[in-house]
Amino acid sequence: MPSIGAFLVYGLYLASFLGSAAAAPLPGGDPSETSRRSCNVIKRKEWRTLSDSQKKSYIKAVKCIQAKPAIAKATIPNSVSRFDDFQGVHIQQTFLIHFVGHFLAWHRYYVATYEKALREECGYQGAQPYWDWTLDADNFLESPLWDPDTGFGGNGATIPPDGSPIAVPGATGGGCVTNGPFVDMRLHIGPGASLNATSRCLRRGFSPFIAQTFSNTAKVNNALAQPDFGWFNKVVEGETNFQNAGIHGGGHFSVGGEAGDLFSSPGEPVFYLHHANLDRVYWKWQSMNLPARLSDISGPVTMMGPITGPNVTLSFPIDLGPLAPRVTVKDLMDIEGSKKGTGVLCYTYEE
Repeated sequence: MPSIGAFLVYGLYLASFLGSAAAAPLPGGDPSETSRRSCNVIKRKEWRTLSDSQKKSYIKAVKCIQAKPAIAKATIPNSVSRFDDFQGVHIQQTFLIHFVGHFLAWHRYYVATYEKALREECGYQGAQPYWDWTLDADNFLESPLWDPDTGFGGNGATIPPDGSPIAVPGATGGGCVTNGPFVDMRLHIGPGASLNATSRCLRRGFSPFIAQTFSNTAKVNNALAQPDFGWFNKVVEGETNFQNAGIHGGGHFSVGGEAGDLFSSPGEPVFYLHHANLDRVYWKWQSMNLPARLSDISGPVTMMGPITGPNVTLSFPIDLGPLAPRVTVKDLMDIEGSKKGTGVLCYTYEE
């Protein structure tokens, strides 16, 4: 585990905001009241396997959710859009959902809720795509993800480095994105822990070095080789330094800019493809011994809490505030539902 001295809370993300206090858990329903419903299991696919029309359909849905009026103003007053609602909840809960035992479960539910919003509020017919960054680790800048016409656009404008001791190694760009569908996108809250009203561009600062170092097949295989959830989760999240950022940090810091902000990273639309891939790796690990690993959960309930406990259990509540009903970790262990086609989650992955 990283030392307290390494904390800087995430020297990796946006250290200038680390002194902010964590928000209290958001209100939600009783975990025991989780509804069960029938559904058709949808299949998430890797971005580059989608047709051009499917890619454009997804981008259209993202821009739609960015134009839909916010519903979370009671708890996030400066949220303008539904996209802001999602970013705001992540900002509020940042210290509750990282370096904890429920990190993967919380983000699994979060991405699934975003996927549901795209489908139900914006008419998107597909599933949430994922970005397999191992395919781009050695040629990051050429990833089809950055195509300005059938992707998310490319790097941010080049800005002079500020000499920060916690600057991302190998980072380029750093300014507003200069092409693609999100070139005129405005973020309304953040950066960092701030929920104050703002209007700012989407920034990116690509680091091929980070991609090559932390987003490669060997790193994924190392995670998959872990014998239990506790070790798997530690390997995925890594540490609070650039020597062992983990595959989670690799995806964030290779993109940089908004994606490299611990609090407001969901302001980067690629966030959801990155975390879908983390979830895919998690599901792949679970599927290697599914009967046992559907109940294998552990880890601290507080950020970087003591290994002596208390530990996260299957009954631990997962709360997305105004975004979705409160559920438990147990509800989120099987992405295809507690029975095939039923349950809180209803999706799977195409390899």
